[in-house]
Amino acid sequence: MKQLSISAKAITAGCCLTVTVMPGCQEKEPDKPNIIIILADDQGWGDMAYYGHPILKTPNFDEMSGSGVRFDRFYAAAPVSSPTRGSIMTGRHPNRFGCFTWGHTLRPQEITLAQALKTTGYITGHFGKWHLGPVYKGSPVNPGASGFHEWLSSPNFFENDPILSREGTAIQMKGESSMVTVEAALEFISKHKESSAPFFAFVCFGSPHLPHIADELDRALYLDQEERFQHFYGEITGMDRAVGKMREELRNMGIADNTILWYLSDNGGLRDLGITGGREAKGSIYEGGLRVPAILEWPAMVKEPLIIDVPCNTSDIYPTLLDIVGIELNKQPVLDGISLVPLIEGNMRSREEPMGFWQYRPVAGIRTPSETLMKELLEHQQSGIMEIDSAMLVLDAGIIDTIYELDVFPGHAAWLDWPYKLHRIQGKQGESINELYDLHLDPMEERDLSDFELDIVHDMNTELENWLLSVINSLNGGDYN
Repeated sequence: MKQLSISAKAITAGCCLTVTVMPGCQEKEPDKPNIIIILADDQGWGDMAYYGHPILKTPNFDEMSGSGVRFDRFYAAAPVSSPTRGSIMTGRHPNRFGCFTWGHTLRPQEITLAQALKTTGYITGHFGKWHLGPVYKGSPVNPGASGFHEWLSSPNFFENDPILSREGTAIQMKGESSMVTVEAALEFISKHKESSAPFFAFVCFGSPHLPHIADELDRALYLDQEERFQHFYGEITGMDRAVGKMREELRNMGIADNTILWYLSDNGGLRDLGITGGREAKGSIYEGGLRVPAILEWPAMVKEPLIIDVPCNTSDIYPTLLDIVGIELNKQPVLDGISLVPLIEGNMRSREEPMGFWQYRPVAGIRTPSETLMKELLEHQQSGIMEIDSAMLVLDAGIIDTIYELDVFPGHAAWLDWPYKLHRIQGKQGESINELYDLHLDPMEERDLSDFELDIVHDMNTELENWLLSVINSLNGGDYN
Protein backbone atom coordinates (compact mmCIF):
# COMPACT_ATOMS: atom_id res chain seq x y z
CA MET A 1 0.00 0.00 0.00
CA LYS A 2 1.35 3.37 -1.02
CA GLN A 3 1.56 5.94 1.78
CA LEU A 4 1.55 9.63 0.96
CA SER A 5 1.94 12.77 3.04
CA ILE A 6 0.37 15.06 0.51
CA SER A 7 -2.08 17.89 0.33
CA ALA A 8 -3.29 20.74 -1.83
CA LYS A 9 -3.45 24.51 -2.09
CA ALA A 10 -6.71 26.28 -1.46
CA ILE A 11 -9.23 27.04 -4.14
CA THR A 12 -9.53 30.67 -3.08
CA ALA A 13 -11.53 31.60 -6.14
CA GLY A 14 -14.14 34.18 -6.18
CA CYS A 15 -16.29 31.83 -7.85
CA CYS A 16 -21.02 31.70 -9.10
CA LEU A 17 -24.41 30.28 -9.22
CA THR A 18 -23.92 31.50 -12.68
CA VAL A 19 -21.92 28.42 -13.70
CA THR A 20 -18.83 28.46 -15.85
CA VAL A 21 -18.12 25.01 -17.24
CA MET A 22 -14.42 24.54 -17.75
CA PRO A 23 -13.14 23.81 -21.26
CA GLY A 24 -13.79 20.28 -22.47
CA CYS A 25 -16.47 19.42 -19.91
CA GLN A 26 -19.37 19.61 -22.36
CA GLU A 27 -17.72 17.10 -24.69
CA LYS A 28 -16.98 14.78 -21.75
CA GLU A 29 -20.43 14.94 -20.15
CA PRO A 30 -20.90 11.13 -20.05
CA ASP A 31 -17.55 10.77 -18.28
CA LYS A 32 -18.48 12.86 -15.28
CA PRO A 33 -18.36 10.57 -12.26
CA ASN A 34 -21.36 9.63 -10.22
CA ILE A 35 -20.93 10.84 -6.64
CA ILE A 36 -22.07 9.19 -3.42
CA ILE A 37 -21.27 10.65 -0.01
CA ILE A 38 -22.13 8.38 2.93
CA LEU A 39 -22.09 10.05 6.34
CA ALA A 40 -22.15 8.32 9.71
CA ASP A 41 -23.57 9.99 12.80
CA ASP A 42 -21.10 10.00 15.74
CA GLN A 43 -18.67 7.31 14.57
CA GLY A 44 -15.29 7.96 16.13
CA TRP A 45 -11.97 7.97 14.31
CA GLY A 46 -10.97 4.64 15.84
CA ASP A 47 -14.34 2.91 15.56
CA MET A 48 -13.08 0.79 12.68
CA ALA A 49 -11.53 -2.67 12.61
CA TYR A 50 -8.94 -1.45 10.10
CA TYR A 51 -7.49 0.81 12.79
CA GLY A 52 -6.99 -2.19 15.05
CA HIS A 53 -10.18 -2.05 17.09
CA PRO A 54 -10.04 -5.22 19.18
CA ILE A 55 -13.76 -6.03 19.00
CA LEU A 56 -15.52 -4.30 16.10
CA LYS A 57 -16.18 -6.19 12.89
CA THR A 58 -16.21 -3.93 9.82
CA PRO A 59 -15.21 -6.10 6.83
CA ASN A 60 -16.60 -3.76 4.17
CA PHE A 61 -14.95 -0.68 5.61
CA ASP A 62 -11.74 -2.67 5.91
CA GLU A 63 -11.94 -3.64 2.26
CA MET A 64 -12.61 -0.05 1.21
CA SER A 65 -9.68 1.21 3.24
CA GLY A 66 -7.41 -1.27 1.52
CA SER A 67 -8.54 -0.53 -2.02
CA GLY A 68 -9.10 3.23 -2.14
CA VAL A 69 -7.90 6.37 -0.39
CA ARG A 70 -7.70 6.12 3.40
CA PHE A 71 -7.50 9.53 5.06
CA ASP A 72 -5.81 9.03 8.42
CA ARG A 73 -6.04 12.66 9.55
CA PHE A 74 -9.47 13.77 8.41
CA TYR A 75 -11.29 16.43 10.43
CA ALA A 76 -14.91 17.44 10.82
CA ALA A 77 -15.32 21.19 10.48
CA ALA A 78 -17.23 21.13 13.78
CA PRO A 79 -17.54 18.69 16.70
CA VAL A 80 -21.31 18.20 16.30
CA SER A 81 -23.75 17.23 13.59
CA SER A 82 -25.50 20.14 11.85
CA PRO A 83 -22.46 22.41 11.38
CA THR A 84 -20.37 19.63 9.84
CA ARG A 85 -23.18 18.77 7.45
CA GLY A 86 -23.31 22.43 6.48
CA SER A 87 -19.58 22.42 5.78
CA ILE A 88 -19.95 19.44 3.43
CA MET A 89 -22.77 21.18 1.61
CA THR A 90 -20.97 24.52 1.20
CA GLY A 91 -17.20 24.12 1.55
CA ARG A 92 -17.38 26.79 4.24
CA HIS A 93 -16.97 26.89 7.99
CA PRO A 94 -20.54 26.67 9.34
CA ASN A 95 -20.23 29.75 11.54
CA ARG A 96 -20.09 31.78 8.31
CA PHE A 97 -23.80 31.11 7.83
CA GLY A 98 -24.88 30.91 11.45
CA CYS A 99 -25.01 27.12 11.77
CA PHE A 100 -23.26 27.29 15.14
CA THR A 101 -24.26 23.96 16.63
CA TRP A 102 -26.74 21.09 16.43
CA GLY A 103 -30.23 21.87 15.20
CA HIS A 104 -29.26 25.08 13.40
CA THR A 105 -29.88 25.39 9.67
CA LEU A 106 -28.36 26.42 6.41
CA ARG A 107 -29.11 29.87 5.07
CA PRO A 108 -31.03 29.84 1.77
CA GLN A 109 -28.43 32.30 0.41
CA GLU A 110 -25.73 29.63 0.54
CA ILE A 111 -24.74 27.73 -2.60
CA THR A 112 -24.88 24.04 -1.80
CA LEU A 113 -23.02 21.17 -3.37
CA ALA A 114 -26.31 19.78 -4.66
CA GLN A 115 -27.22 23.10 -6.29
CA ALA A 116 -23.81 23.44 -7.92
CA LEU A 117 -23.84 19.89 -9.29
CA LYS A 118 -27.47 20.21 -10.35
CA THR A 119 -26.68 23.15 -12.61
CA THR A 120 -24.16 21.04 -14.51
CA GLY A 121 -26.58 18.20 -15.20
CA TYR A 122 -26.42 16.04 -12.09
CA ILE A 123 -29.53 14.34 -10.74
CA THR A 124 -29.43 14.82 -6.98
CA GLY A 125 -30.90 12.89 -4.07
CA HIS A 126 -30.72 13.05 -0.27
CA PHE A 127 -31.45 10.02 1.92
CA GLY A 128 -31.50 9.79 5.71
CA LYS A 129 -30.53 12.34 8.34
CA TRP A 130 -30.72 15.95 7.15
CA HIS A 131 -30.41 18.08 10.33
CA LEU A 132 -29.95 21.30 8.36
CA GLY A 133 -33.55 22.40 8.58
CA PRO A 134 -37.10 21.00 8.60
CA VAL A 135 -38.07 18.22 6.21
CA TYR A 136 -41.53 19.66 5.62
CA LYS A 137 -42.91 20.98 2.35
CA GLY A 138 -42.53 24.74 2.11
CA SER A 139 -39.42 25.12 4.24
CA PRO A 140 -36.69 27.25 2.62
CA VAL A 141 -34.06 24.93 4.09
CA ASN A 142 -35.47 21.49 3.39
CA PRO A 143 -33.44 19.18 1.11
CA GLY A 144 -35.48 20.15 -1.95
CA ALA A 145 -34.89 23.86 -1.41
CA SER A 146 -31.19 23.05 -0.93
CA GLY A 147 -30.73 21.50 -4.37
CA PHE A 148 -31.99 17.90 -4.16
CA HIS A 149 -34.36 16.66 -6.86
CA GLU A 150 -35.47 13.72 -4.71
CA TRP A 151 -35.30 13.18 -0.95
CA LEU A 152 -36.34 10.73 1.70
CA SER A 153 -35.13 12.45 4.82
CA SER A 154 -35.28 12.70 8.59
CA PRO A 155 -34.95 15.95 10.56
CA ASN A 156 -32.37 14.33 12.87
CA PHE A 157 -31.03 10.90 13.85
CA PHE A 158 -33.41 7.96 13.55
CA GLU A 159 -33.63 4.31 14.56
CA ASN A 160 -34.95 1.10 12.98
CA ASP A 161 -38.37 1.18 11.27
CA PRO A 162 -38.19 4.97 10.90
CA ILE A 163 -40.79 7.38 9.60
CA LEU A 164 -39.09 9.46 6.90
CA SER A 165 -40.19 12.41 4.80
CA ARG A 166 -40.46 11.81 1.07
CA GLU A 167 -40.42 15.35 -0.27
CA GLY A 168 -42.56 16.41 2.70
CA THR A 169 -44.87 13.40 2.93
CA ALA A 170 -44.34 11.10 5.90
CA ILE A 171 -43.63 7.47 4.97
CA GLN A 172 -43.43 4.57 7.42
CA MET A 173 -40.32 2.52 6.59
CA LYS A 174 -39.41 -0.98 7.78
CA GLY A 175 -35.96 -2.36 8.49
CA GLU A 176 -32.59 -1.67 10.07
CA SER A 177 -31.99 2.07 9.86
CA SER A 178 -28.76 2.12 7.83
CA MET A 179 -30.02 -0.51 5.39
CA VAL A 180 -33.28 1.43 4.93
CA THR A 181 -31.22 4.47 4.02
CA VAL A 182 -28.97 2.65 1.56
CA GLU A 183 -31.88 0.84 -0.07
CA ALA A 184 -33.65 4.16 -0.63
CA ALA A 185 -30.49 5.53 -2.24
CA LEU A 186 -30.13 2.39 -4.39
CA GLU A 187 -33.70 2.78 -5.60
CA PHE A 188 -32.80 6.32 -6.71
CA ILE A 189 -29.55 5.15 -8.32
CA SER A 190 -31.21 2.25 -10.13
CA LYS A 191 -33.85 4.57 -11.53
CA HIS A 192 -31.28 6.97 -12.95
CA LYS A 193 -28.31 4.74 -13.80
CA GLU A 194 -29.25 4.48 -17.48
CA SER A 195 -29.63 8.23 -17.80
CA SER A 196 -27.01 10.22 -19.69
CA ALA A 197 -26.85 12.47 -16.62
CA PRO A 198 -24.63 11.52 -13.66
CA PHE A 199 -26.09 11.38 -10.16
CA PHE A 200 -25.19 12.73 -6.72
CA ALA A 201 -26.54 10.84 -3.69
CA PHE A 202 -26.00 12.15 -0.16
CA VAL A 203 -26.64 9.15 2.11
CA CYS A 204 -26.78 9.97 5.83
CA PHE A 205 -27.09 7.30 8.50
CA GLY A 206 -28.71 7.87 11.88
CA SER A 207 -26.17 5.56 13.52
CA PRO A 208 -24.33 5.14 15.79
CA HIS A 209 -26.00 8.09 17.54
CA LEU A 210 -27.72 7.46 20.87
CA PRO A 211 -29.95 5.65 21.67
CA HIS A 212 -28.19 2.56 20.36
CA ILE A 213 -30.65 -0.06 19.14
CA ALA A 214 -28.86 -2.56 16.93
CA ASP A 215 -30.59 -5.03 14.65
CA GLU A 216 -30.47 -8.47 16.26
CA LEU A 217 -28.45 -9.81 13.33
CA ASP A 218 -25.68 -7.31 13.99
CA ARG A 219 -25.96 -7.41 17.76
CA ALA A 220 -25.48 -11.18 17.74
CA LEU A 221 -21.79 -10.72 16.88
CA TYR A 222 -21.16 -9.03 20.24
CA LEU A 223 -23.16 -11.03 22.80
CA ASP A 224 -20.04 -11.47 24.94
CA GLN A 225 -19.97 -7.68 25.54
CA GLU A 226 -21.92 -5.43 27.91
CA GLU A 227 -25.38 -4.74 26.53
CA ARG A 228 -24.63 -1.09 25.69
CA PHE A 229 -21.61 -2.18 23.66
CA GLN A 230 -23.62 -4.93 21.95
CA HIS A 231 -25.89 -2.23 20.53
CA PHE A 232 -23.17 0.34 19.85
CA TYR A 233 -20.92 -2.10 18.02
CA GLY A 234 -23.94 -3.68 16.37
CA GLU A 235 -25.01 -0.34 14.90
CA ILE A 236 -21.55 0.20 13.40
CA THR A 237 -21.60 -3.31 11.94
CA GLY A 238 -25.08 -2.47 10.58
CA MET A 239 -23.59 0.55 8.80
CA ASP A 240 -20.79 -1.65 7.47
CA ARG A 241 -23.32 -4.14 6.15
CA ALA A 242 -25.30 -1.37 4.44
CA VAL A 243 -22.16 0.06 2.85
CA GLY A 244 -21.31 -3.44 1.65
CA LYS A 245 -24.75 -3.62 0.00
CA MET A 246 -24.10 -0.29 -1.71
CA ARG A 247 -20.72 -1.38 -3.06
CA GLU A 248 -22.07 -4.72 -4.25
CA GLU A 249 -25.02 -3.16 -6.08
CA LEU A 250 -22.83 -0.53 -7.75
CA ARG A 251 -20.74 -3.38 -9.14
CA ASN A 252 -23.85 -5.33 -10.19
CA MET A 253 -25.14 -2.26 -12.04
CA GLY A 254 -21.80 -1.88 -13.80
CA ILE A 255 -21.26 1.67 -12.56
CA ALA A 256 -18.79 1.21 -9.69
CA ASP A 257 -15.73 2.12 -11.77
CA ASN A 258 -16.67 5.75 -12.38
CA THR A 259 -18.53 6.34 -9.13
CA ILE A 260 -16.90 8.30 -6.32
CA LEU A 261 -17.90 6.69 -3.01
CA TRP A 262 -16.79 8.87 -0.10
CA TYR A 263 -17.46 7.63 3.42
CA LEU A 264 -16.89 9.61 6.63
CA SER A 265 -18.40 10.61 9.98
CA ASP A 266 -19.84 13.95 11.08
CA ASN A 267 -17.82 14.41 14.29
CA GLY A 268 -15.53 12.67 16.73
CA GLY A 269 -16.45 9.64 18.77
CA LEU A 270 -18.65 9.22 21.81
CA ARG A 271 -17.16 9.51 25.26
CA ASP A 272 -16.95 6.17 27.09
CA LEU A 273 -18.10 4.23 24.01
CA GLY A 274 -16.15 5.14 20.91
CA ILE A 275 -12.44 5.40 20.22
CA THR A 276 -11.60 8.99 19.43
CA GLY A 277 -8.63 10.35 17.53
CA GLY A 278 -7.17 12.20 20.50
CA ARG A 279 -8.07 14.28 23.54
CA GLU A 280 -11.74 14.66 24.48
CA ALA A 281 -14.69 13.48 22.34
CA LYS A 282 -17.75 14.68 20.46
CA GLY A 283 -18.54 18.29 21.33
CA SER A 284 -14.92 19.41 21.71
CA ILE A 285 -12.50 20.96 19.23
CA TYR A 286 -9.62 19.12 20.77
CA GLU A 287 -8.57 16.28 18.48
CA GLY A 288 -11.00 13.70 19.84
CA GLY A 289 -14.01 15.81 18.89
CA LEU A 290 -12.90 16.50 15.34
CA ARG A 291 -10.94 13.58 13.87
CA VAL A 292 -13.13 11.14 11.95
CA PRO A 293 -12.69 8.07 9.76
CA ALA A 294 -12.76 8.82 6.03
CA ILE A 295 -12.36 6.59 2.97
CA LEU A 296 -12.77 7.34 -0.74
CA GLU A 297 -13.18 4.80 -3.53
CA TRP A 298 -13.06 5.76 -7.21
CA PRO A 299 -11.62 2.89 -9.25
CA ALA A 300 -11.43 4.92 -12.48
CA MET A 301 -9.09 7.39 -10.80
CA VAL A 302 -7.56 5.61 -7.81
CA LYS A 303 -5.75 2.64 -9.31
CA GLU A 304 -3.84 1.64 -6.21
CA PRO A 305 -4.56 2.14 -2.50
CA LEU A 306 -3.32 5.29 -0.80
CA ILE A 307 -2.90 6.24 2.83
CA ILE A 308 -2.91 9.99 3.36
CA ASP A 309 -1.90 11.46 6.70
CA VAL A 310 -1.98 15.15 5.82
CA PRO A 311 -4.82 17.05 7.52
CA CYS A 312 -8.01 17.21 5.45
CA ASN A 313 -11.39 18.63 6.36
CA THR A 314 -15.09 18.18 5.60
CA SER A 315 -15.03 21.66 4.06
CA ASP A 316 -12.65 20.22 1.43
CA ILE A 317 -15.34 17.95 -0.03
CA TYR A 318 -17.22 20.71 -1.87
CA PRO A 319 -14.22 22.26 -3.69
CA THR A 320 -12.77 18.81 -4.40
CA LEU A 321 -15.92 17.60 -6.14
CA LEU A 322 -16.37 20.84 -8.06
CA ASP A 323 -12.76 20.56 -9.18
CA ILE A 324 -13.32 16.97 -10.33
CA VAL A 325 -16.46 17.90 -12.24
CA GLY A 326 -14.61 20.85 -13.76
CA ILE A 327 -16.76 23.85 -12.87
CA GLU A 328 -16.19 27.23 -11.30
CA LEU A 329 -18.88 29.40 -9.80
CA ASN A 330 -18.80 33.17 -10.31
CA LYS A 331 -19.75 34.84 -6.99
CA GLN A 332 -18.91 31.86 -4.85
CA PRO A 333 -18.77 32.96 -1.21
CA VAL A 334 -15.35 32.56 0.36
CA LEU A 335 -14.37 28.92 0.83
CA ASP A 336 -12.55 27.40 3.79
CA GLY A 337 -11.97 24.08 2.04
CA ILE A 338 -9.43 23.24 -0.62
CA SER A 339 -9.45 20.87 -3.57
CA LEU A 340 -7.90 17.54 -2.66
CA VAL A 341 -7.48 16.52 -6.30
CA PRO A 342 -3.73 17.28 -6.38
CA LEU A 343 -3.43 15.35 -3.12
CA ILE A 344 -5.19 12.28 -4.51
CA GLU A 345 -3.08 12.51 -7.67
CA GLY A 346 0.08 12.59 -5.55
CA ASN A 347 1.17 16.03 -6.77
CA MET A 348 1.15 17.86 -3.42
CA ARG A 349 3.29 17.13 -0.40
CA SER A 350 1.97 19.49 2.27
CA ARG A 351 -1.15 21.44 3.09
CA GLU A 352 -0.38 25.09 2.45
CA GLU A 353 -3.66 26.44 3.86
CA PRO A 354 -4.22 26.08 7.63
CA MET A 355 -7.56 24.99 9.04
CA GLY A 356 -9.68 27.12 11.34
CA PHE A 357 -12.19 25.83 13.89
CA TRP A 358 -14.52 27.86 16.08
CA GLN A 359 -16.99 26.59 18.65
CA TYR A 360 -19.18 29.65 19.23
CA ARG A 361 -20.33 28.99 22.78
CA PRO A 362 -23.03 31.62 23.47
CA VAL A 363 -25.53 29.82 21.19
CA ALA A 364 -27.34 26.67 22.33
CA GLY A 365 -28.47 23.69 20.28
CA ILE A 366 -32.02 23.41 18.96
CA ARG A 367 -33.88 20.22 19.79
CA THR A 368 -35.26 18.39 16.74
CA PRO A 369 -36.66 15.01 17.88
CA SER A 370 -37.17 13.05 14.66
CA GLU A 371 -39.37 10.32 16.06
CA THR A 372 -41.84 12.79 17.58
CA LEU A 373 -41.87 15.20 14.65
CA MET A 374 -42.29 12.52 12.00
CA LYS A 375 -44.94 10.63 13.96
CA GLU A 376 -46.93 13.86 14.29
CA LEU A 377 -46.57 14.53 10.55
CA LEU A 378 -47.79 11.03 9.70
CA GLU A 379 -50.76 11.32 12.09
CA HIS A 380 -51.72 14.71 10.65
CA GLN A 381 -51.60 13.34 7.13
CA GLN A 382 -53.74 10.35 8.09
CA SER A 383 -56.34 12.68 9.61
CA GLY A 384 -56.33 14.91 6.52
CA ILE A 385 -54.34 17.81 8.03
CA MET A 386 -51.72 18.72 5.44
CA GLU A 387 -50.68 22.22 6.52
CA ILE A 388 -47.68 22.75 8.79
CA ASP A 389 -47.41 25.52 11.37
CA SER A 390 -45.37 28.20 9.61
CA ALA A 391 -43.12 28.60 12.68
CA MET A 392 -41.96 25.00 12.19
CA LEU A 393 -40.89 25.70 8.60
CA VAL A 394 -38.15 28.15 9.70
CA LEU A 395 -39.25 30.67 7.09
CA ASP A 396 -36.86 33.23 8.60
CA ALA A 397 -33.73 31.11 7.94
CA GLY A 398 -32.32 33.66 5.50
CA ILE A 399 -32.95 36.75 7.63
CA ILE A 400 -29.79 38.31 9.08
CA ASP A 401 -31.07 40.32 12.03
CA THR A 402 -28.04 40.11 14.32
CA ILE A 403 -24.82 41.97 13.60
CA TYR A 404 -21.89 40.38 15.39
CA GLU A 405 -19.08 42.44 16.85
CA LEU A 406 -15.65 42.38 15.22
CA ASP A 407 -13.59 42.62 18.39
CA VAL A 408 -14.77 39.58 20.36
CA PHE A 409 -14.78 35.93 19.38
CA PRO A 410 -16.45 34.12 22.27
CA GLY A 411 -15.92 30.42 22.69
CA HIS A 412 -13.17 28.03 21.73
CA ALA A 413 -11.32 28.58 18.45
CA ALA A 414 -8.35 26.72 17.02
CA TRP A 415 -5.88 27.14 14.16
CA LEU A 416 -4.22 24.03 12.75
CA ASP A 417 -1.06 24.67 10.73
CA TRP A 418 0.65 21.30 10.75
CA PRO A 419 2.21 20.22 13.01
CA TYR A 420 1.07 22.99 15.35
CA LYS A 421 -2.43 23.54 16.65
CA LEU A 422 -3.18 26.75 18.52
CA HIS A 423 -6.23 26.92 20.78
CA ARG A 424 -7.73 30.27 21.72
CA ILE A 425 -10.35 30.08 24.47
CA GLN A 426 -12.20 33.33 25.07
CA GLY A 427 -14.51 33.99 27.99
CA LYS A 428 -17.66 36.09 28.14
CA GLN A 429 -15.74 39.21 29.12
CA GLY A 430 -13.32 38.91 26.20
CA GLU A 431 -10.44 37.46 28.20
CA SER A 432 -8.50 34.81 26.27
CA ILE A 433 -6.03 32.05 27.01
CA ASN A 434 -3.87 30.24 24.47
CA GLU A 435 -2.69 26.67 24.26
CA LEU A 436 -0.21 25.38 21.68
CA TYR A 437 0.44 21.74 20.80
CA ASP A 438 2.78 19.99 18.39
CA LEU A 439 0.44 17.31 17.05
CA HIS A 440 3.24 15.34 15.44
CA LEU A 441 4.99 14.84 18.77
CA ASP A 442 1.97 15.21 21.03
CA PRO A 443 -1.19 13.89 19.31
CA MET A 444 -3.09 13.81 22.61
CA GLU A 445 -2.57 17.56 23.18
CA GLU A 446 -1.09 17.08 26.63
CA ARG A 447 2.01 19.32 26.55
CA ASP A 448 1.10 22.99 26.19
CA LEU A 449 3.96 24.85 24.47
CA SER A 450 2.42 28.31 24.56
CA ASP A 451 4.81 29.61 27.23
CA PHE A 452 7.86 28.43 25.28
CA GLU A 453 7.06 29.07 21.60
CA LEU A 454 6.04 32.72 21.85
CA ASP A 455 6.82 33.58 18.22
CA ILE A 456 4.74 30.69 16.92
CA VAL A 457 1.86 31.65 19.21
CA HIS A 458 2.04 35.25 18.04
CA ASP A 459 2.09 34.39 14.34
CA MET A 460 -0.65 31.77 14.58
CA ASN A 461 -2.81 34.06 16.70
CA THR A 462 -2.56 36.74 14.03
CA GLU A 463 -3.62 34.29 11.33
CA LEU A 464 -6.42 32.92 13.49
CA GLU A 465 -7.76 36.38 14.27
CA ASN A 466 -7.74 37.33 10.59
CA TRP A 467 -9.71 34.20 9.84
CA LEU A 468 -12.18 34.89 12.66
CA LEU A 469 -12.73 38.39 11.26
CA SER A 470 -13.45 36.85 7.87
CA VAL A 471 -15.95 34.44 9.44
CA ILE A 472 -17.72 37.32 11.22
CA ASN A 473 -17.90 39.26 7.95
CA SER A 474 -19.63 36.27 6.34
CA LEU A 475 -21.88 35.80 9.37
CA ASN A 476 -22.97 39.42 9.09
CA GLY A 477 -23.94 38.89 5.43
CA GLY A 478 -20.86 40.29 3.75
CA ASP A 479 -20.63 37.42 1.27
CA TYR A 480 -24.09 38.02 -0.16
CA ASN A 481 -23.59 41.61 -1.31
